[in-house]
Amino acid sequence: MKTLLIATGNAGKVREIRQLLRGLVDQVLSQDQLPDAPPSPEETGNTYVDNARIKAWCLHEATGLPTLADDSGLEVEALQGRPGVRSARYGSDSEDRITRLLRELKD
Repeated sequence: MKTLLIATGNAGKVREIRQLLRGLVDQVLSQDQLPDAPPSPEETGNTYVDNARIKAWCLHEATGLPTLADDSGLEVEALQGRPGVRSARYGSDSEDRITRLLRELKD
């Protein structure tokens, strides 16, 4: 059986990948489906590719399964592309990140 692990808890993303890979892999799992999976690692990379590699490698090392990950961020032209790759580090939670973004956009 060919199994692919997706380093995400986003059910919509997993559903899309399952559809795209139908017939190519037998099973697509999300990290949420593995009770012993480690928590998502800190995204300390300088690029989206770096962060995706960090996430994929962490889960692959923990499970031994081939693992796919992605990373994305919000790039705001009025803020010279910020927060960009550091979107996840732009605040302590989604509400904090949105508040900070709106505060910076006021200027």
